[in-house]
Amino acid sequence: MEEIKGALITVNSLLQDLTRLGVRKGTTLLVHSSFKSLGEWVLGGPVSVILALEKALGQSGTLVMPTHTSDLSDPAGWGNPPAPEAWWDTIRAEMPPYDPDLTPCRWMGIIPETFRKQKGVIRSSHPQVSFAAWGAQAKEVVSGHELDNGLGERSPLARIYDQQGWVLLLGVGNENNTSLHLAEHRANYAGKKTVECGSPVMIDGIRQWISYMDLEYESADFGRLGADFERSGGKITRGKVAGAEAVLMPQREIVDFAVRWLEQKRC
Repeated sequence: MEEIKGALITVNSLLQDLTRLGVRKGTTLLVHSSFKSLGEWVLGGPVSVILALEKALGQSGTLVMPTHTSDLSDPAGWGNPPAPEAWWDTIRAEMPPYDPDLTPCRWMGIIPETFRKQKGVIRSSHPQVSFAAWGAQAKEVVSGHELDNGLGERSPLARIYDQQGWVLLLGVGNENNTSLHLAEHRANYAGKKTVECGSPVMIDGIRQWISYMDLEYESADFGRLGADFERSGGKITRGKVAGAEAVLMPQREIVDFAVRWLEQKRC
């Protein structure tokens, strides 16, 4: 018989790991994840990860995940792959509009893509940078997500900040930490600029292509930012969840640090 490598990963084993890491009931938790990092033998796949997170938070807690849809954007800015300019007008005219119940995530991974479909999960209205939430404060987190500055003060990130929520990086690094984009909005640094964006949405039952303004985001230095936060004594807990390297941190603390860091380092 061929030797099996790795342990069987279940809802209960994931729950034990999350609890050991410091995930507590009643918390508002924003999760960025890589399913592959957990290991090969996850019984139930991403469903088990979601159930374990929800058990760890309890009915008084709130689970939040990014469900971004970067493809619902102006084709003039596409680069992976680029769209021929001759197609741009057709794309703008015929791209299906954002539908929180139907539109799939892009580049977010299988855990949030599965999570957004769960009964009781609420997804925000932004056509490019939506978030999905479950639990006690789900409605408060996702409501009022404005088009302009989609990761700024009128976004779920700011509501998580208000609730003194936490961030869990599950098999990913701070390059994936969207809360640091909230810090970009709050910081004053050289080269900061806004750009015009476009997406298809439904307004009063009619599909429309709309334009709105947002920050030109940059995450290339987020890894260094996170390392400096940890070196400075920032409250970070590291551990393992199944086979994944996991990092748990208070969102407010790292956002406040990031505002100061960006103002000093981006010059």
